[in-house]
Amino acid sequence: MITLSQIQTRIAEAITQSGMKQTELAKQLRVTQSAISHIVNGDILPALDTLANLCKILDVDANYILCLE
Repeated sequence: MITLSQIQTRIAEAITQSGMKQTELAKQLRVTQSAISHIVNGDILPALDTLANLCKILDVDANYILCLE
């Protein structure tokens, strides 16, 4: 069974491994840097549209992020 914790971990890892600064990522996603920080810390999950755009920007497969691979 897939858990939210697993998804949050994969999102945080993808952001961290990208090497992109949170401020730049926030600008590209049109969210606040604080929102990115909360996502990385596992405090919140991004909205579906934000998650889709995050995958596109970071060139990460959404199936991986959603633990479907």
